[in-house]
Amino acid sequence: MARDKSKLLHGPLFFRRVPLDRRNAARRISAYIYGNILILSALIPVAPSHEDVGIAVVLGAAVSTFVAHVFAESVGQSVRQSGAPAAPEPWLDLRDSLPILSSAVLPCAILVAAAIGWLEPRTAQVLAEVAMLVRIGGITFVIRRLEGERPDRSTLLGAFLLSCVATAVVAVKVILTH
Repeated sequence: MARDKSKLLHGPLFFRRVPLDRRNAARRISAYIYGNILILSALIPVAPSHEDVGIAVVLGAAVSTFVAHVFAESVGQSVRQSGAPAAPEPWLDLRDSLPILSSAVLPCAILVAAAIGWLEPRTAQVLAEVAMLVRIGGITFVIRRLEGERPDRSTLLGAFLLSCVATAVVAVKVILTH
């Protein structure tokens, strides 16, 4: 069992012999988009300064969203299975929710650059926000790959439109919650 957990949590990130099934791919893409939108929503209202560049806010948003998502997925899974989930299911929920945590890595790295003086805080915040929008739009390339198609102009258009919709979602979230 310990070996299975290790394989499940530390399986290949970039290359795999067997592609992810559509269900797991969809769950991870959903978590990825959700995490990126919430991190972007956390970044926007931060007023960066030389003393505080918002790293704690971004990390707090990522960790709290991750925990809430894993909890919600495990409850949903128990409903789908009409009872307590089987032993490996919580680990699957954890693995499928990891994209939420990964969403915080790039913006935190950019904000660290501001914290140590390599970038101005406002520049770092704008770069982190743009990086989040690029990440969200970039998922269209992954989706095309999952569909067995090569990226084309429609993929770029889809990335742009997805980023626009994500911006609207983030704007609504920021307006309604801050």
